[in-house]
Amino acid sequence: MAISAALASLIEQLRKVVFLTGLDDSVLAALARGALWRDYAAGEVVFLEGETSPGLYVLQRGWLKVLKTSPEGREQVLRFIGPGETFNEAGVFARRPNPASAIALEEAGVWLLRRDSIRRLLRERPDFAERVLENMAGRVADLVSLVADLSLRPVTGRLARLLLDEAIGDTLHRPRWFTQAELASRLGTVPDVIQRAMRNLEAEGVIAVERQSIRICDRAALEKLAT
Repeated sequence: MAISAALASLIEQLRKVVFLTGLDDSVLAALARGALWRDYAAGEVVFLEGETSPGLYVLQRGWLKVLKTSPEGREQVLRFIGPGETFNEAGVFARRPNPASAIALEEAGVWLLRRDSIRRLLRERPDFAERVLENMAGRVADLVSLVADLSLRPVTGRLARLLLDEAIGDTLHRPRWFTQAELASRLGTVPDVIQRAMRNLEAEGVIAVERQSIRICDRAALEKLAT
């Protein structure tokens, strides 16, 4: 991809970022010109918990997971990140080390918007700062919901909620990396428990598990389990 085409693509993508909407094209172009492009192979670390963040990341292609790891090596996935999403805002806006790690689930391409450029915008554009606060508040609410799910819902209820939230229509498409191990890490359990929960839901006619998708067959039953 030629440099001019790459920059044009990035500017168009930045227009769609929630807290960048409304910024002048000249501002977005300045951010894009200072951005760095990085490629990651499946399984490669994008950044580690505890490191200092060099900037705000924008995922162009591929999928990533953001996770915390216990001293024993157990993972808790906080979030899956798809194309067009930004991540590691806390490492940029809060002046603190990365609160979690990010790993590529498949080949991925990432733009890095430099930290100093983003923080300069915070000082110069109150409207930008306001949207950042709103976005961060939304992320905090998401984490509160995750903690509530892990603490208060059984695994089957957590699985039901995830299927309802992430299905498009009545189908949750499963990329190649969407294994039972990854799903278990997302739901705070182990693969055997997830396998048993999915098998039970399928036996009851609530879902149909296919190789590349999970189909919701009885939405009302799934919603009851998720409450």
